[in-house]
Amino acid sequence: MMGTKLRRLFAVLALALSFSACQKEEERKTVVLTPQLRSVQVQSASVEIPADGKVELTFTVDDRKFTFDPASDVILSPQPEAFTLTGVRSTGEGQYVATLSDSGKGEEYEHSVRLGIREKTGVESFVFSSSVTVRLKRLSPGFLIPETGLATVYVDTENGARIVSKEEYVPAALTVKLTDGGYDMEQVACSIRGRGNTTWEWPKKPYLIKLDKKEKVLGMPKHKRWILLANFMDRTLMRNLVSMKVASMTSLAWTPRCEPVELVLNGIHKGSYLLIEQVRVDKNRVDITEMSPEDNTGEAVTGGYLLECDFHFDNEVQWTDPHGGCVQWGKDGGIPFSVKYPDVEDLTQAQLDYIKLFVSDTAEALYGADFTDPEKGYARYIDVDSFVDYWIVFEVMGNHELGNPGSVYMHKDRGGKLVAGPCWDFDWGVLSYSTSPQGKTGLINGEAIWYARLFQDPVFREKVRSRFEELLPQLETIPAYMDALQAQLSESAKYNFRLWNPAEDASMNGGYIINGDENMSFEEAVKLLKDNYAIRLSVMSEKLKN
Repeated sequence: MMGTKLRRLFAVLALALSFSACQKEEERKTVVLTPQLRSVQVQSASVEIPADGKVELTFTVDDRKFTFDPASDVILSPQPEAFTLTGVRSTGEGQYVATLSDSGKGEEYEHSVRLGIREKTGVESFVFSSSVTVRLKRLSPGFLIPETGLATVYVDTENGARIVSKEEYVPAALTVKLTDGGYDMEQVACSIRGRGNTTWEWPKKPYLIKLDKKEKVLGMPKHKRWILLANFMDRTLMRNLVSMKVASMTSLAWTPRCEPVELVLNGIHKGSYLLIEQVRVDKNRVDITEMSPEDNTGEAVTGGYLLECDFHFDNEVQWTDPHGGCVQWGKDGGIPFSVKYPDVEDLTQAQLDYIKLFVSDTAEALYGADFTDPEKGYARYIDVDSFVDYWIVFEVMGNHELGNPGSVYMHKDRGGKLVAGPCWDFDWGVLSYSTSPQGKTGLINGEAIWYARLFQDPVFREKVRSRFEELLPQLETIPAYMDALQAQLSESAKYNFRLWNPAEDASMNGGYIINGDENMSFEEAVKLLKDNYAIRLSVMSEKLKN
């Protein structure tokens, strides 16, 4: 009997032990079978993203049964602004593809990042891959920006050096490819630096190119120095083009020639630029007598000189003439003059003294009692016809910078008078009632620098009126020219405004939009430009009659 009981007890114990062992075995199996993420492996150590494009990065997880939410459980660390993770998709068990997209900042980059997968839903713990180098894909000189209809300028600096200064040149090579696949020039030696005042501080940079020797570029006459204007804040991309067209209709001695182009800098597409002749003394540009340091007396010291009025005061040789102060600065403000030619290293003290005195004598005659006298007054010192045409260009284009002078030029040849021009820098506030609201109903530059006094002379005022009427038939063709430019620039604009946002100029202008069309589409901005131009012609026709 006792033996039977013991056998039964042993059987129960055995059964319990067996059940416990099975339970522990099941627990062990459960732990083993729960998918766990231990590592993430990327297929490539480096990838390249085309500008405004995408690239795919293949990766795997070590446990093929592990699952995660691609929308919320995948990150890049660190997350740069230059590109973003825009999607993850599965291509098989444990296999995935992550899509990285360029953010369209337009700047060259190379970043090391790691791909991270969340270990468990709801926790902030990630398993990271090894580092992946992500860089913006460079374009070779054989690559043409797709179907913009513009020539492409390729600048490749030595060893890919960045351009970070307005003073220091960087050695480079220049290639200009035409829309038909041919080359205007190929691998021409040059150097390049930044340029501009406010514009150099903006995201889309302007540049100055200096060729090793004089060359024709896109049909424009030979010279060493050329400018690439960024037109960053100009939603129409045509303010400078239209302004130079208007200036070329006048009798001004020289107006810079220009061509819209695409710029590729060190393999990176920078968008739509304006290749334009730099304002320089040269037989093909400002054609005045070239001086030497020995030209210090007699007729030789009288010219030629190239002067600029510019409120930035960033020239080595500059002064303020007190006559005819700028309206914006108050009655006590003077006019800021600087000598652009002769170059500062060649300019002598005798030459500087001469041109400063000539400017002063001009202003004193203009503001003197006999200022209207043909022999004693201002006409003795200035080329009146050039000052008339120069004013008309600024007024038609609604450029207020005659009154707050920036990039306002004059030149004087040997034995000659002061001549107005050339025109330059017509992208800021041009044909914009955001910056010049008075332009809707009145004149913008009637009180600008010396013009406030000039318009007090009935003879000068009549010259302006009659000259405007003479030019009006040509000026009325400009809207058709704008239409042609719109067709020419439309594809370029699409690419450009994917890279750059003109509305960002507000953050660099005290919170104010400059041209008033920065948030519009390209087409809307061009229409507004045309409408504003029509208003200018109408207002000028009315106001110059009185």
